[in-house]
Amino acid sequence: MIYRVTVKQSRVTSGQRVEKGMSVDVVSNSTSNPVITNKAEVAAAFMRIYGIDINKVGALSTAYLDAERIG
Repeated sequence: MIYRVTVKQSRVTSGQRVEKGMSVDVVSNSTSNPVITNKAEVAAAFMRIYGIDINKVGALSTAYLDAERIG
């Protein structure tokens, strides 16, 4: 299944910034939210696409990220 993970609110921490609306696509074998079940893959996608360590920013949670199944 493919999920689109999107930043819900902007955050700046540790010299890194995530902006509302940034999104990445993640493939997950789980039928539940990859932000909860597959954090490493979500973090890797943000690093690959934007060069941002979303874990270091403290935004690797459902408070900052929304996941929508797209495929």
